[in-house]
Amino acid sequence: MRLLLVEDDPELASVLEAGFREQGMQVMQSATMPSGRAEAIRAAFDVIVLDVMLPGGSGIDLCRELRGRGIATPILMLTARDAVDDRVIGLEVGADDYVTKPFAFRELVARVRALARRRPALIPRVVTIANLEVDLASRRVERGGYSIELTAKEFALLEFFVLHRGEVVDRAAITAHVWDDNHDPFTNVLEVLVRRLRRKIDDAFEPKLIHTLRGAGYRFAD
Repeated sequence: MRLLLVEDDPELASVLEAGFREQGMQVMQSATMPSGRAEAIRAAFDVIVLDVMLPGGSGIDLCRELRGRGIATPILMLTARDAVDDRVIGLEVGADDYVTKPFAFRELVARVRALARRRPALIPRVVTIANLEVDLASRRVERGGYSIELTAKEFALLEFFVLHRGEVVDRAAITAHVWDDNHDPFTNVLEVLVRRLRRKIDDAFEPKLIHTLRGAGYRFAD
């Protein structure tokens, strides 16, 4: 499970990160609203644990923005506030759950895992871009009415592109999704995989969907 933790209290963030890693989760940590936004947009996560009070903006504003961008990653709001109005606002802008400090870490882990299990219901099963149709549940891919067979890595790359369609995504974000955070993003393995995927879903079709942005990464869009 890939988890984004956006928490500005360094002591609490360190404790939570260590605890989540002990539970077998991969954790990316951010301490400000702008850095949390950048990570949430850049990479794919299973759950986002988001503090309400952050330097550079509020977690509520970030949650609202992510939902406005179409990012459906489950979000758990984490805050010292216990007022009913704060919880209501968090849920109204798109948060999926809300935990107030202090809390039992076991309960937090249970809530995170519950949100991760719900994730497939939050993402459209079938995504259509131009004449490409991708069934994320059954891993079926068609373009122009033709069925396309992909390897596991090719589909993982296409899935990442589809979930981030229209966005510029860099090498590190892609390799973290297709392989893991320890994979070297500067090898040519990614280019080889992109070339294979492009050959299958792009070369014989119009419009082209995979666009290389020199020095920036890739964008998947018609």
